Amino acid sequence: MSISRKVILDLLPLYIADEASEDTKILVEKYLETDPELADIAKRLATKELPGESPVPLNKEDEMETYKEAKRLLFQRVMVIAALLAASVVAVLVLAAIIYFFFKG
Repeated sequence: MSISRKVILDLLPLYIADEASEDTKILVEKYLETDPELADIAKRLATKELPGESPVPLNKEDEMETYKEAKRLLFQRVMVIAALLAASVVAVLVLAAIIYFFFKG
């Protein structure tokens, strides 16, 4: 069974991050022996320093804090939009009343 370049490209990030299984590493390395261009790309990517740190998974308490903060911010935005909508309706009604009384008589 031959492995296509697309499959190797899918596996390459795991291989470079050293998170692939031993079987996958062997498969990728054998393929890279046959494709010098891709081997060069893999070598350059493996030596490249990535910016920043990897994100750390949140624990349950942090997840709940984040959820509560997002919920609070969403509520604030909804209240601001509702207030703006109410002010717009009042402004339209006042404008309509002014126009009505101005053109009535």
